[in-house]
Amino acid sequence: MSAPEFSRVLDVRQCDGREVVLEAMPEERAALADRFGVVQVKRLKATMVLQREGNDLQTTGQLEADLIQTCAISGEDFRVRIAESLVLRFVPASSGNHQDEDLEIDSSDPDEIEYTGTEIDLGEAIAQSLALAIDPFATGPNAEAARAQLGGEAASPFAALTALKRGPDEGSN
Repeated sequence: MSAPEFSRVLDVRQCDGREVVLEAMPEERAALADRFGVVQVKRLKATMVLQREGNDLQTTGQLEADLIQTCAISGEDFRVRIAESLVLRFVPASSGNHQDEDLEIDSSDPDEIEYTGTEIDLGEAIAQSLALAIDPFATGPNAEAARAQLGGEAASPFAALTALKRGPDEGSN
């Protein structure tokens, strides 16, 4: 297994009360863009405050990213800005707190990430948070014009397939 593109390993025992600023380098951003299927990750920065609670580590902060994505409708590239608050909780894998229990997950609960030993990879957690924030079907500023140019059926993602199925001789009704 290869190392994550944006790895920032921290020792949990040295995290209490720290503020950490993580920024991806150009080669890391290029690898993340490839991993997430976007044209470019122009900027990725996370500012996180780390608080230990026994062996658990609570991190809170802000994720900021600037991307270039391809519009799902027009096929044109456009800029996307992501700014999200993050709350992540790292818990020891051996804790067994959730085995064989029915869990109720509340959207306000922090994401829990298990770790082994004394180290966490905060960079990979940030990268995964970025992946969740990216809209895979994002539409750019020219999407409506592209829809209009393609006709009313273009509003459906399957319209192009329907047109192909009809064939050139049938045309549109």
